[in-house]
Amino acid sequence: MEIADDAAEARAQGWRTLAALHACIEHDLEQDLQREHGLSVSEYTVLDVLARQDGFYLRMTQLSRAVVLSRSATTRLVTRLEQRGLLQRYLCEDDRRGIYTELTPEGRAILDQARPTHDATLDKALTQAQALPELAPLVTTLTTAIS
Repeated sequence: MEIADDAAEARAQGWRTLAALHACIEHDLEQDLQREHGLSVSEYTVLDVLARQDGFYLRMTQLSRAVVLSRSATTRLVTRLEQRGLLQRYLCEDDRRGIYTELTPEGRAILDQARPTHDATLDKALTQAQALPELAPLVTTLTTAIS
């Protein structure tokens, strides 16, 4: 095996490890957020991303990049949240083609209720992953990078 092949295999193994950690965390978050608050991970993420913006709004294209979904998937997700009264959309004043998505007071309230569940579940999932030899180095790197 050549050095280039070793580097490619190391990158592939790193990606598989990252994907495994993501899957473990997302599974736990999905279960807890759905059970406790009736939110999917994607719905929670949209509310959270909007809550972290000045004015609590973003253009739809910015939102789709921030939540790592296609524009069509983001539109469907925003429509569901809008029907629940958690978001609202409106036309951009200076560019009538642009659409803003904004967090409503109801959306802010459910996010505030769900955040402790999200944070506790994330902490628990990372603690459990830290105990697995194949995931521990990635968890350590992750927690060190955000500290």
